[in-house]
Amino acid sequence: MGDPRGFLEHGRKLPQRRPVPVRLRDWKEVYEPFSPEELRTQASRCMDCGIPFCNDGCPLGNLIPDWNDLTYRDQWRAAIERLHATNNFPEFTGRLCPAPCEAACVLGINSDPVTIKQVEVSIIDRAWEEDWVQPVLAERPTGKAVAVIGSGPAGLAAAQQLTRAGHSVTVFERDDRPGGLLRYGIPEFKMEKAVLDRRLAQMRAEGTQFACNVDVGADMGVAELLSRFDAVVLATGATISRDLQVPGRQLSGIHQAMEYLPPANRVASGELVDTPVTAEGKRVVIIGGGDTGADCLGTAHRQGAASVHQFEIMPRPPDSRPDSTPWPTWPVMFRTSSAHEEGGERVFAVNTASFLDDGRGAVRALAAHQVSVTTVDGRPSFERVEGTDFELPCELVLLALGFSGPAASLPSALGLTLTPRGTVGRDAAGATDVEGVFVCGDAGRGQSLIVWAIAEGRSCAATVDRWLTGSTLLPRPLSFA
Repeated sequence: MGDPRGFLEHGRKLPQRRPVPVRLRDWKEVYEPFSPEELRTQASRCMDCGIPFCNDGCPLGNLIPDWNDLTYRDQWRAAIERLHATNNFPEFTGRLCPAPCEAACVLGINSDPVTIKQVEVSIIDRAWEEDWVQPVLAERPTGKAVAVIGSGPAGLAAAQQLTRAGHSVTVFERDDRPGGLLRYGIPEFKMEKAVLDRRLAQMRAEGTQFACNVDVGADMGVAELLSRFDAVVLATGATISRDLQVPGRQLSGIHQAMEYLPPANRVASGELVDTPVTAEGKRVVIIGGGDTGADCLGTAHRQGAASVHQFEIMPRPPDSRPDSTPWPTWPVMFRTSSAHEEGGERVFAVNTASFLDDGRGAVRALAAHQVSVTTVDGRPSFERVEGTDFELPCELVLLALGFSGPAASLPSALGLTLTPRGTVGRDAAGATDVEGVFVCGDAGRGQSLIVWAIAEGRSCAATVDRWLTGSTLLPRPLSFA
């Protein structure tokens, strides 16, 4: 590496977040700029570790030591070439991925890992600023047409790869603008939508076509879809929200996270004047302690919630890596997002038993109790702790319990087999049991990370290209088995 003593001489450092009172007044991204000099110092911490476990920790197989070294040497143009070699959208993953690569960093065995994610996003942002990100045009058309259903990260990755291979690709999106959860699920303060739009502009310039406001299976029948296209890629995501069926669930004021976040995003982007579901002036409870819950938390702060509590049924994780998740696995640890830093109270090991009526059909409070957790057959089991019952007043409850799988209507119309988990069945190459129909991302994998979605989109594109033409030069970073 360029500086063999970098990891000994420099500590881990990240850009500062904007002051909480300032950032709560807008929807802009929360981080302050990070100077190139500071970034080069952080890149210099990448060790000559011999076996870079970070590469394997990343589902995309990103060439992390390569572009760390190039950043340290101030060779930014070469760094973005290495980064784009494995990742279509590093500006998305650099902002939104939880960075399993950092959990697998060799330096992280006994020290703080390299700031891989920050180096990644800085490289791509520099590339956009320098106008290095240009359309990549296919050498020759194949004459084959491919439909990609869904414009989230998996669908976009598959579409871009197939377009560059020379196929005529149309991405179908049932919303009025492409991007899927990147546009309407991820709040602006985590990724401003200009970041998405500039990449979509590149894809359009390459030849990818987008058909929005089209619900395939309803607005376009399956027979028409299969007759117009030589291959179909399902990348519809896992859109069925997990519910909490307890007494009082029917009361008004209780909403799924994806009933709350999309209109808030539309207001932030100027598409709507007001949102039908707002936290303004309300006591809010978010049930679910994951990333979606944190997105709801940051949104509620910006809307002016009177108070926010976030419930999690699992106990509070430890502050450092526990023995149960040793290096290089993903550690189950206590983490504080920018939204948690902004306020609210996190409540662990608690279960909601019922929602209470205000006498007019709206929620006024929830009844809950603490739980103890034991493991039965490898799965957590929750037991009520006697004497811990309590009520918490609230006017807005947001359910952020995750997603169970894709909506079954389109797979059913196509005659596809669903797995016991509710995902679309496929083989190790991403092909379904219907000839010419393929699946990638959360629709086949189940709810997962953005980096897995992009990796699956790239792999599925290679499978489709080989099926259409008999061979492929597209990389295939993973198997779906």
